[in-house]
Amino acid sequence: MEFDYFWIALGIAAAGYFIGNGLKNFNNPDATDGLSEFFSDDDEHELIKENEVHYFMGISKEDAKSLIQEYPDIPHITINNKIYYPKAKLRQWLSDLGA
Repeated sequence: MEFDYFWIALGIAAAGYFIGNGLKNFNNPDATDGLSEFFSDDDEHELIKENEVHYFMGISKEDAKSLIQEYPDIPHITINNKIYYPKAKLRQWLSDLGA
C-alpha cells in the first residue's frame, strides 16, 4: 500500500515540475530548456548508410548513384569497407550544391 503512494507522489512531483517549466516560459514560445535540448534531433554525428542515402535526398536509388559518381567530393567516410554519409555534412553539401 505504501509503495502505491510513493508512485502517486512521484507522479505529482513530476507533473508539478513540467507544469512549472511550461508556465515559466508561457509568454516566450521560443524558449528552450535543458530537457528540450536533451530530446532535440542532434544529427551532427548521425551516419546514413550508402544504400539508404537516397531516402535522405528524396531521390531514386539510380539518381543517388549517378549523383555520387558525378560528385566524388560528397562528404563521406569509410568504416570497414562500408561507406557512410554524415547527415549534417550531407545536408550542408546538398544546400551548397543547390545554391
